[in-house]
Amino acid sequence: MFGRLVRGKVIRYCCLLVLLPAIWLSACSDANPARTETGEAQPLITILAPLHFPSQPSKEIVSEIERLTGVKLAITWVPEGVYTDKMNTALTTNSLGKVTFVKFTDYNLVKNAVRSDAFWEIGPYLAEFPNLKQLDPAILGQTAVDGKIYGLYTERPSSRQGIIIRQDWLDRLQLDKPQTLDELYEVMKQFTYNDPDGNGKQDTIGLVDRNDLVYGVFKTLSSYFGTPNNWKLENGQFIPEFATPEYMDTMNFMHKLYVEKIINQDFALTSKEVQRDKFIRGTAGIFIGSMTDVQRLSIEAQAINREAELTLINRIKGPDGYRVWSIPNYNGLYLFSKKAIATEDELKEVLRFFDRSMDKDVANLMMYGIEGRHYKLENGKVILPEETSQLRVNEVNPLYSLMIADISNKNVLEVAQKEQLTALAEQLSRDNEQFVVNDPTLTLSSPAYDEKNVELSTIITDATYNYIIGNMNAAEFNAEVERWKSSGGSLIMEEYAEAQARAAASSK
Repeated sequence: MFGRLVRGKVIRYCCLLVLLPAIWLSACSDANPARTETGEAQPLITILAPLHFPSQPSKEIVSEIERLTGVKLAITWVPEGVYTDKMNTALTTNSLGKVTFVKFTDYNLVKNAVRSDAFWEIGPYLAEFPNLKQLDPAILGQTAVDGKIYGLYTERPSSRQGIIIRQDWLDRLQLDKPQTLDELYEVMKQFTYNDPDGNGKQDTIGLVDRNDLVYGVFKTLSSYFGTPNNWKLENGQFIPEFATPEYMDTMNFMHKLYVEKIINQDFALTSKEVQRDKFIRGTAGIFIGSMTDVQRLSIEAQAINREAELTLINRIKGPDGYRVWSIPNYNGLYLFSKKAIATEDELKEVLRFFDRSMDKDVANLMMYGIEGRHYKLENGKVILPEETSQLRVNEVNPLYSLMIADISNKNVLEVAQKEQLTALAEQLSRDNEQFVVNDPTLTLSSPAYDEKNVELSTIITDATYNYIIGNMNAAEFNAEVERWKSSGGSLIMEEYAEAQARAAASSK
């Protein structure tokens, strides 16, 4: 279908040009500093932040945050699907605003800039702020570069990964929830060929995926097959995940889905937005990714088809039992540009905003919205009515991206009554903690990785997609792994082994 798939710069730049108007979606207020009721100028804070929802947050709520915190916010909201490109462009053109969000998966792209003094080291200032000084030292340590703290982290559980599935399709076909890889395949096949929506047409597929090997289907599926999380530590040596038999098993499974047309044939070029739309509209019956997306997907699916019913699965038994990949307990972090923030006093103004955002009034406004409109308060606890779910999605939920350390923030009110699917997603995310697979290089450093990983990962990404769609066989894929090694991968492996040996020696 694609001929020889080349997922390099040409595709990415073409996509970027097409999406350029969307990239500049912005909730920026007037760039001229506003003034308080006493006539004092409010500090202007420019922020680049990812947009995970269809619309930007309510201007009314943003204005109230500005009033409470005493700042003027100029937030450029960038759709999550193109956020990395936008962030990289701003970084390479030296045009960052004061505050920039960096996704966990992109952090290594930025570490060289951090080491080149492009961002403020904020560790020494945290103790001056009542909320920031209570940030979790362990999570701060996970974000550190050469032992120094540069960012404020957004918090998350170790793994929210799982399966969102059409319960009504299972019921119509008299199928149980899949519990093993074989059962998962069978359900996907039935969803493709056995008319699960009952319209008498063969117009559905079992699984919908997108052009993302990490947060799309592949990495979660590969953890079910027993693939290590990025690296395998064996006898003091580090083996990259894509050089393991389990990674090959996952590619073979995906290839089978592709050949049998159980997965969307254009998955390698599909954006997150298109993936979601296919699932919402009932083209596909399974969505693999963050389980916390289920409530929003349910709302949007039922707006099109009242009979659409979703449920969740987090345990799929593979060859090694239950496994799911994890990341550190941060989604990403906010970094502070030295070019845009010229002085220490300016930096403290920005840090003061984030510190203030963790106070009870602001934090709950960002988390839940406006009392009486988006939520109710009973006996000091939050009630989130089902009937205001869509309103919160449209007006409140995009602000989650701005919240730092929200899970451990004691100022965030407890929810007494959550939507059923949201509560289930949180319950299963907690259950994931029992069998998460960690990255053994998490606390180790490899200068070669920081320098070369962007270039090297393209080799493996392209090879993985080409193998899945049948443009490459196992021998050719293994040749690409060898090319990865000879292009700098072997040095990364050696540096991680040396770092591990040093860490082991120092712990004795």
